[in-house]
Amino acid sequence: MTFTAVPPTVPPALPDAVEPKRPRGRPRKTEDERDDGNRRHALLTAAAKLFRRQGFDATSTRDIAAAVGMHSGSPFYHFKSKDALLYAVMEEGMHTAIARQSAALVPIESTPMAPLANMRRLIRSHFDTLHGPGNDFVPVMLYEHRSLSARQRTLLAKLQVDYEAAWTPVLEALHASGHLRAPVKLSRLLMLGALNWSVQWFDRKKGASLDELTDACMALFLKES
Repeated sequence: MTFTAVPPTVPPALPDAVEPKRPRGRPRKTEDERDDGNRRHALLTAAAKLFRRQGFDATSTRDIAAAVGMHSGSPFYHFKSKDALLYAVMEEGMHTAIARQSAALVPIESTPMAPLANMRRLIRSHFDTLHGPGNDFVPVMLYEHRSLSARQRTLLAKLQVDYEAAWTPVLEALHASGHLRAPVKLSRLLMLGALNWSVQWFDRKKGASLDELTDACMALFLKES
């Protein structure tokens, strides 16, 4: 008897599995992710306030976390160290100051009085940065600059250059018109130094208003005509 080989039965191929369609756009953020920016800003604000009042060395991350209702280790989710948080406070302060200053200025060629108006706006904006709402950021930079690393100081210096650059053309125009007698560079350094020192003595509750401070600076630094 002859046996005929029967080929094995091959089951039919199964159709490829259909992957579920991905929703268009970015995936939705979780509640924690949505609140991440708010938490970071709250940490920066609390840190700025504590660094200014207690000093950088005397302030712990536990103090900062407690001020915003977080666990003691939570700040490290947003900042890798207290040093990084200090730099972030100063960086935030400078970015805010630059934006405020830029919004305050008018084109210097718009009217003959534009340089004087811009000088007043620069001084007033600077006082807002030092003494207005949320005013702890830049004063921390004035107090704690030496606590930064060399690299952080270099990065921060670039922001300071950007900030002070807006003062030079205004002072140059005032010097050309005779309203400013002193050399431009020295005038800028002396003005900002005097304004910055006001964080040591100014008290809104006891002293003059920011507008009155601005008027006094204009009278002190510039010739009226």
